[in-house]
Amino acid sequence: MKRVILSGGGTGGHIYPAVAVAEALRRKWGDKVELLFVGAEGKMEMEKIPALGYDIAGLPIAGLQRRWDVKNLLVPWKVLRSVSMARRVIRDFSADVAVGFGGYASAPVLWAAQRMGVPTVIQEQNSYAGVTNKILARGARRICVAYDGMERFFPADRIVMTGNPLRGTFAAAAANESAEALEFYGLRPDLPVVLVVGGSLGTRSLNEMMKGWIARTEGGAPVQVLWQTGKYYEAEMRAFLAEHPAANIRQMAFIERMDLAYDAADLVVSRSGACTVSELCLVGKPTIFVPSPNVAEDHQTRNAEALVDKNAAVMVRDAEAVKCGMERATELLADKERLAELARNISALGIRDAADRVVRQIEKEW
Repeated sequence: MKRVILSGGGTGGHIYPAVAVAEALRRKWGDKVELLFVGAEGKMEMEKIPALGYDIAGLPIAGLQRRWDVKNLLVPWKVLRSVSMARRVIRDFSADVAVGFGGYASAPVLWAAQRMGVPTVIQEQNSYAGVTNKILARGARRICVAYDGMERFFPADRIVMTGNPLRGTFAAAAANESAEALEFYGLRPDLPVVLVVGGSLGTRSLNEMMKGWIARTEGGAPVQVLWQTGKYYEAEMRAFLAEHPAANIRQMAFIERMDLAYDAADLVVSRSGACTVSELCLVGKPTIFVPSPNVAEDHQTRNAEALVDKNAAVMVRDAEAVKCGMERATELLADKERLAELARNISALGIRDAADRVVRQIEKEW
């Protein structure tokens, strides 16, 4: 029996790569491997992971608030307590290897494991490594990455290109699948489709971009849009559409069938979180990235730039998106050669067996 600790959380971008690796481990090893997740108390992993059937231990770890907050005074105590608790979890579980995917909890877990002589593996999702992973990498046996040039941050001899592990199946759509997707969403086959998506909670900038564009075109542009507004903004955007009817807009709070949304789309306008970028590489969709400016180390901009530099995507700055984002999209839709070039280049970056590649690195350490 091999025992693996998986630690990552705070956002879906850290949680779901860890879950994808857990699923790959179970597919390959079945009951010959025992898994334990470690997360941060009060964060989304403490609900999401048990709901998927995995055990999880919680640590009281927390990060510093960017603005002054009295809670910052408790952070050193929480860090020390979390490291102590992580040591106990690792010892009681008899871990053979600990794998970190980012997020608050992964720091004390990997820190403790390295000092206890337990091999550690890091999976870095972004093209610009965070401070914590750069520190932890000094003691890690292997560092799984999804972008070229990561020797800027990590020891080159320990870097392994694996891609970002994703749950589910993502692939370029066949013609019949695209037709099924159009029918599913009630879209016409004679007009191009833009998918605008900013995550499950929605994105203010992309929603304002859509509002401005609908108002400027009076809903009459020769393009169809699948628009995920996010649950937080749903009521506001529905009220806007009631005042500005647009026949070719399909607005929804959350897209359950993202596979069909990708199949239907001729072009995607999206944030550039690491897992989203990896999904778009696998489905091979021409994409305009609008990076969020509100993330650590501005890593979404770095993720987008990594593809732009390879002529595999287009980027519009968040500050410019409201005024010109959809205009850029409609211009791009009219350039069929450019669309085909972007699709070809982004497809070349997709890694379909990323979770299995990470599993192979874990196996080398147990």
